[in-house]
Amino acid sequence: MKIFNTLSRRKEEFVPLTPGQVKMYVCGPTVYNLIHIGNARPMIVFDTVRRYFEYKGYDVRFVSNFTDVDDKIIKKAIEEGVDANTVSERYIAECKKDMAAMNVKPATVHPQATQEICGMLEMIQTLIDKGHAYVAKDGTVYFRVSSFKEYGKLSHKNLDELMSGLRELKVTGEEDKEDPNDFVLWKPKKEGEPYWESPWCQGRPGWHIECSVMSKRYLGEQIDIHAGGEDLIFPHHENEIAQSECANGKPFATYWMHNGFLNIDNKKMSKSLGNFFTVREIGEKYDLQVLRFFMLSAHYRSPLNFSADLMEASKNGLERILTCVDKLNDLEAKAEGAAETCGEQENMEAAGKLKAKFEEAMDDDFNTADAVSAVFELVKLANSTAAAGSTKAYVSFLNKTIKELCDVLGIITERGKEALDSEIEEMIAARQQARKAKNFALADEIRGKLLDMGIVLEDTREGVKWKRV
Repeated sequence: MKIFNTLSRRKEEFVPLTPGQVKMYVCGPTVYNLIHIGNARPMIVFDTVRRYFEYKGYDVRFVSNFTDVDDKIIKKAIEEGVDANTVSERYIAECKKDMAAMNVKPATVHPQATQEICGMLEMIQTLIDKGHAYVAKDGTVYFRVSSFKEYGKLSHKNLDELMSGLRELKVTGEEDKEDPNDFVLWKPKKEGEPYWESPWCQGRPGWHIECSVMSKRYLGEQIDIHAGGEDLIFPHHENEIAQSECANGKPFATYWMHNGFLNIDNKKMSKSLGNFFTVREIGEKYDLQVLRFFMLSAHYRSPLNFSADLMEASKNGLERILTCVDKLNDLEAKAEGAAETCGEQENMEAAGKLKAKFEEAMDDDFNTADAVSAVFELVKLANSTAAAGSTKAYVSFLNKTIKELCDVLGIITERGKEALDSEIEEMIAARQQARKAKNFALADEIRGKLLDMGIVLEDTREGVKWKRV
């Protein structure tokens, strides 16, 4: 298995720190509002990475944080007249709902910054004691960037150029910085803000320190993979490396993975442009499995363009897979121990090769685009070869293989009556009653209403079947 490592800018063979185990940290959202589809991409991408490691037999310890103390959270709390904790807890709960709807597995641990303050104070003091941090007159603690000679090794930025470019850009309130590149580890409280006691002042942590501390607590001083969006490479992840390696005296993460940006209709997502969408808003138009499928349609490091046309294409592609599974489920339920038909063994071998093709794509830096293509080839094989009269062993093999690979991608292949809400169930029952009463006009009217709701009915000998469109 090879992973593109942002640190080295090349693909490297994955070798875990401990054989058979993967320790993985993914930067999570700041919880001041509903998550947007830009947040969704790393959630889906790195959940899929985790699933593939587990599929390959690794024991994965997966940590993803919630930043629950931040200027935006405090601003929202002041606007609403509530405390910051009320805001953050509300949106953590909403985030978890959206994650579940996208079939993103809960992390092994979801730490929250406000619950890790003691660890932050300890690491900051360690950095001060080692000469990597200093306390300004107002109690602000800064990291001394010049003390870490490898600063810039992740983003590949030249520190001398950064320093010369920022030399004259000290902002108000940061006059006590030794250098413009130095960043905040701890800052004094402001009126109306939450704060904690510290040896330096009453205040709260800077953003960067939280991930260094939470990663260390829940995964150890060294981890296999640190991941997040491309926008976090600098300064956030660069600063994490500086803090962690200076405090712990050893390399932080072996592999750094970053997903590409998400654009909307070929433009950067922005509220000012009116193209800013929350996951919840997309969920009003599409099953969020469609959003997940769309996110996996491109390689995770590539920029991804979101548009209505591409979502429709993803919806149709996902429907092809689900319809095939429906067919295989039906054939498997009816199949008997018939003799093997001509060509089944060859087709099973072909399916096995497509499964190997899927794994080969995923082993090559988690190329989900090519992995999805392999699934579509399996679907094509199943649609063209599985039919009434096929052996149960053959149909079961195809069905199991497709479902197994879809599960790696986090795609739910089973859709049953539990997916229908009570209103739709009542409408289907009412249509059946109308048909029995030979009131076909009413039956057609109900069918039309269901179609408007995205539900297509199929009248078969076995009864009414339905599917989403």
